[in-house]
Amino acid sequence: MITKMDKVTLLIYHKEYEAFLERLRSVGVVHIEEKKSGAPETEEAQAMLALSNRYARIIKQLEKGGADVVAPAKQGVDYSSLLDAADALFAEVEQLRSAQQAVEKDTATIAPWGDFDFSLLEKLSAAGYDVKFFISTAKDFNDEWYDKYNAVVVGEGASKLYFVTVTQSGVPVEIDAETAKLPAMSLSALKAEADSVVAAIAAKEQAIKDFAAENIATIKAGLALLHKQMEFSTVALSGEKVSGDKLLLLQGWVPREDKAALMEMLDKEAVFYQVTKPKLGDNIPVKFKNNAFTRMYEVLTKMYGMPSGTDFDPTPIVAPFFSLFFAFCMGDAGYGLILILLGFLLKKKLGKDMAGMMNLVITLGIFTTVIGAILGTFFGMSLISSDIPQELKQFIISGDVELFGSTYNKQMILALAIGVVHISVAMTVKAINNTFFFGFKESLSAWGWWLVVVGGVIVGTLSFLSVIPADVSKWALIAIGGLGAVGIYLLNSFERNVFLNIGAGLWDTYNMASGLLGDILSYIRLFALGLAGGMLGETFNSLALMLVEGQEGVGAVFGWIGFGLIIVFGHTLNIAMSCLSAFVHPLRLTFVEYFKNAGYDGKGVEYKPFSKN
Repeated sequence: MITKMDKVTLLIYHKEYEAFLERLRSVGVVHIEEKKSGAPETEEAQAMLALSNRYARIIKQLEKGGADVVAPAKQGVDYSSLLDAADALFAEVEQLRSAQQAVEKDTATIAPWGDFDFSLLEKLSAAGYDVKFFISTAKDFNDEWYDKYNAVVVGEGASKLYFVTVTQSGVPVEIDAETAKLPAMSLSALKAEADSVVAAIAAKEQAIKDFAAENIATIKAGLALLHKQMEFSTVALSGEKVSGDKLLLLQGWVPREDKAALMEMLDKEAVFYQVTKPKLGDNIPVKFKNNAFTRMYEVLTKMYGMPSGTDFDPTPIVAPFFSLFFAFCMGDAGYGLILILLGFLLKKKLGKDMAGMMNLVITLGIFTTVIGAILGTFFGMSLISSDIPQELKQFIISGDVELFGSTYNKQMILALAIGVVHISVAMTVKAINNTFFFGFKESLSAWGWWLVVVGGVIVGTLSFLSVIPADVSKWALIAIGGLGAVGIYLLNSFERNVFLNIGAGLWDTYNMASGLLGDILSYIRLFALGLAGGMLGETFNSLALMLVEGQEGVGAVFGWIGFGLIIVFGHTLNIAMSCLSAFVHPLRLTFVEYFKNAGYDGKGVEYKPFSKN
């Protein structure tokens, strides 16, 4: 459900504007409409945005360290100094890493020449000899250089020769080879330098980790404070100057349940205000008002987009269907029990912030356990082949069924039937939604399609189950088709002539005929994913059993160890992959198949009250 909102219009004297905004923020119930004029941001706003980005970058870098224990946020601190201290630590680490790269580069350069003492070269130079270093390919090396320049090959690698020449000072060395440029440190000195830099980096990273443990909560508090300042600045700029710049016009929205508290505050202020009901077409902010079960699924609706002023809240319908789809894709009662256990364990460990998400995990685990038992799979084992009582097996949906002269898998038929129901619900919601917001007259096309599709499904199902005789269903379908055609082809718009309406109806027919078939077939993924997960679980069970069958003595011990490893690793991997697919594909069925047929666009604005908290 969506909380009903009323529109608030305020006129404030310009000298009292900022003081009034502070008092309005203390009440914390008004969603302010931002200015739509597209005015350029002030330098102050740009500076705050840059500072916000700096906060975010520093927090992200500090979180990489993974502090074990985080100290609570401190009060009355200089946030700027903390940010400077953090950036100084990051800069020192970057300098050390640059130094490490330079040392590694020098080490790679000198490694082919071996470890030698540079002071020996100085002694040879003092004695009147020059030592030069060259690099050449093996095929370009000239053996004459041995006698002519006292060449000595000191290393080989990657088809290259590394050699030196020793000549008397002043004697020219004419060699067609690359002159090597060596660092001023020996190989052993460079390795010692590398070890020193690595140790310095480790120490500095530990310092960053300690700094994060001590200050990250405080820095996050500083970011939250900055966001409130930015919000205040945005709201302040949302006021529109009227009456010669003496007054500022501010508009917003307040939940009807909070209207009394707001009016009590405004009655004490020297401002003009007006609280009115919204009109069709107003961009009303959305605040959900759902029960505990539905509230867990609001995050899914927000992922797509908030309902607009001409939409119902889709969450109450998304909640049960998404849970059913998730359970169908998982398809294993044992995996459902694991999700329930995991949800309870993480709920205690992660605290209140993640309690809602863990409640969702537990709920999805309960659905998976029930649906998995109905589908007859428990940790990859078939329940229909187990020793459970026959009275329970009758509730398991497994095996094949014969329909229209062909044999089909029962679970596949069930998945398609769920898809038909889901799309039928979507079309029902669309017809009711259009009628509620735009009137019955403007919704005849939606009701026409509802009659043809949903009415046809209902009559066809009743006829298939022999609830109504064939003759009755025949005339019922004819009547449904005739009434639906009137709405689809003739009355889809009262603003066009009949020929344009017929053309538009034919185009809708093409889209509906091609789209509905693809939409319904999309629900086969529920069956396919559940089947794939069950087969993979069964495969891990078979592999594990192969290790213990026929084993005795020491072999049996190792066999059971291998059995345990395969069972634990295999089913853990299968649960992880199944959870991923069981989240993504039901989300697609919701966002594409359901929202498209329900006419939901998700272009609304979320209710965000102007408050201090």
